[in-house]
Amino acid sequence: MPSSSPAEPKQTTAQLDQPLTLDVLRYLVRNDWSRLPGKTLVVLCRDASGNGYSPFSTYSQHRYSPVYGLHGDVYPLESALAKDKELRELYPEIPDDAVAALVLFPLG
Repeated sequence: MPSSSPAEPKQTTAQLDQPLTLDVLRYLVRNDWSRLPGKTLVVLCRDASGNGYSPFSTYSQHRYSPVYGLHGDVYPLESALAKDKELRELYPEIPDDAVAALVLFPLG
């Protein structure tokens, strides 16, 4: 079966079975995906089983804390909490294991 694009990115096992860091994403964009056309649509999948897709729309910086397995919750950054009293009231406690995260949101 022919590829959908001559510059189709390669997937490795390492990419599929572990969380992706910003360093790895930067590498993929600069190397594996650098020849993809600029108008290539970025689509997010709803879950690991491929149930539902939506175009990538926006992002935000938060902190992520796992609740169980690879599922968790996000919390505001310290800098956001320091600036916003109402936000501090909404998030009075942040888990100790919360780490900085780039959160990507689908359009739909």
